Amino acid sequence: MASGQTVAVYGAYGHTGRFVVAELRERGFVPIASGRDAEKLKALAASDPGLEIRQASVDDPGSLDAALAGAAAVINCAGPFATTTAPVIEAALRAGVPYVDVAAEIEANADTFTHFADRARAAGAVVVPAMAFYGGLGDLLATAAMGDWSSADEAHIAYGLNSWHPTAGTRASGAVSRQRRDGRRVVYANGRLEYRHDDPPALEWTFPGPMGPRAVIGEFTMADVVTVPSHLSIPDVRTYMTVEAARDVVAPDTPAPAPADERGRSAQTFLVDVVVRSGGGERRAVASGRDIYAVTAPLVAEAVDRVLTGRTRTVGVASAGEMFDASDFLRALSPHITVEVLA
Repeated sequence: MASGQTVAVYGAYGHTGRFVVAELRERGFVPIASGRDAEKLKALAASDPGLEIRQASVDDPGSLDAALAGAAAVINCAGPFATTTAPVIEAALRAGVPYVDVAAEIEANADTFTHFADRARAAGAVVVPAMAFYGGLGDLLATAAMGDWSSADEAHIAYGLNSWHPTAGTRASGAVSRQRRDGRRVVYANGRLEYRHDDPPALEWTFPGPMGPRAVIGEFTMADVVTVPSHLSIPDVRTYMTVEAARDVVAPDTPAPAPADERGRSAQTFLVDVVVRSGGGERRAVASGRDIYAVTAPLVAEAVDRVLTGRTRTVGVASAGEMFDASDFLRALSPHITVEVLA
């Protein structure tokens, strides 16, 4: 458990940010709530007595510096990440503190590796992008499934969501990504990101029981296509999404997540099925739990805890599977996620 270290949370009043603030408190950290909207920060503080708030804008580097003053680390929960990632990383580098975000935007995560890898490594800084349900969990599972394999031919990450009620942040980030892709879809094949104009395939994926065979959208590409190949030698990384969840997230009238328990989690359930293949061999890792937004909080809080206690494997920009001992990290999530590695 943390010993009162302060952690700045940028975008703390957002749906995921609120879960992150609560998780940090539960682990003994002292969160500092920050973000662009002063009124939303005040409302958050009114609902959480004792919470320190610091208004900051990505257009004002000085305000970001003030927001991070005295913090041991910063977590960026504010999308669209195409807008917030670079300024907050710059502020973290100036402050000399670790940076972790929960970005699910493929291009924003790719930009982090492209633009900050050399600088962060030279500074001995820790930058962990996509430390969330999308990008982080799949990467940890794929890394654990690989075991002693040094390379694989392909990785498949299938998301079995019973529903997907998107937050306002998810919708905003999706709009930015679609604009950046100019109507194209993206896949990771032949060792690189490829942009295509055709429709994604409709497939069936056999999830482990009790879910079993389900209709999925093939090549429903998520942030794992950036995080997994950033450190694993796998030339083809494909992700899949259950049809009902894919329909939910694109429908304009799908409501936002609604709390269904005392912790504010929704009734959404998930099963993430990861399969890596090499030659004739196959290895698998499976995770299940509840509420993709809420479960991001223990993922990112565990990452910050490990960074601040020196339980890391490298410096610079690195995804979850490279930065941490994947199998040990997954075991630490057992109160929140059920994991089985069949490597």
